[in-house]
Amino acid sequence: MNKRKLLLSFCLGLTVSATFAQVEELTPQEQKYRDSITALNMQNQTIANSQNAYNEGIQLFGEGKFDKSRERFKQSISFDPNFTAAYYNLGIVENEMGKFDDASKTLSTLIEKNPTYSKAYFQRGKAYQGLNEYLKAEQDYDKSIALDPSNPKAYYNYGTLRFLQQDYKTAITYFTKAIDLDKNFAFAYNDRGSCYRMMGEYAKALTDYQEAERKNPKLAFVLNNIGTTNMKMKNFQGAMAAFNRAISIDANFFLAYNNRGVAEMDNNKMDDAKKDFEKALSINSKYAPAAANLSGWYFKQKDYQKALDYANRAIEMDKNHAGAYVNRANAKEMLRDMVGACEDWEKANELGDGNGKIYYSSNCQ
Repeated sequence: MNKRKLLLSFCLGLTVSATFAQVEELTPQEQKYRDSITALNMQNQTIANSQNAYNEGIQLFGEGKFDKSRERFKQSISFDPNFTAAYYNLGIVENEMGKFDDASKTLSTLIEKNPTYSKAYFQRGKAYQGLNEYLKAEQDYDKSIALDPSNPKAYYNYGTLRFLQQDYKTAITYFTKAIDLDKNFAFAYNDRGSCYRMMGEYAKALTDYQEAERKNPKLAFVLNNIGTTNMKMKNFQGAMAAFNRAISIDANFFLAYNNRGVAEMDNNKMDDAKKDFEKALSINSKYAPAAANLSGWYFKQKDYQKALDYANRAIEMDKNHAGAYVNRANAKEMLRDMVGACEDWEKANELGDGNGKIYYSSNCQ
């Protein structure tokens, strides 16, 4: 019995020893293979985590949840620092959030990793444009176009940059190139129209605005531009029709209410004008032009104190609103405050308002 127990114990011990011996006896080649499999599995899991975070970021971006989307893209990059698409979309989100400095840094990192990524230069150009670093923006748009001459958005953004610098002729060239590449580019037609308008070529401006409307009939701001251009061309009916359509598309489009009010004032529809100015101000309580226009409305009604009050309100909203200073000066004049009136006309003149210059020259020198 004792021998049998001893043998049994020995056999169990032999079995365990044999199991450990199998692990220890792996050849160097076998060990290397096993390590490589383990590393590959870990790498695959890391890549999967990165991709999952990236996919969540895309979904959240589509839902307009930019903060959360940004965090997911950052998480994706932390798992895989070479995932270029995550950098690119992170830069886009940061541009959308107005975090232009962060976007420029993110996209610079991407460009270091891939110097031929044309869209990265395009997005970084947008970031520099948001930072008012126009020279850097131009250089990036140029680089983006050089790498991909078929991208209409690069030409379009370059055009907006030139527009902001009041170089309307060059802007037209770039908007035209964008349109050549994308015949349905409503924004490019609209902005080219704005160039023509700034140059006083109202017929050309109207043609482009109308083409933009045909390409996309749901853009309220295009209809607003059609309305204001028709006003320049003394086409009251055309202006009113455009403003009405803009408001039907966007019932909270305060610009259209304000501009319709101006058209109504010009055609002596005083009650309608007042309602529209008030509506614009009710939608956007910080919109200085509506307050300034109400000042002008009350001045026409010879209610000079209310004209003064609304002019003060407009200036509180925007200290550089030249028209509000003219209106306040006119109200002060009627309230027998010539010193204050002259100060306001002079300020309006300094801000570039022609009426301020005329009134100051006529009454204060």
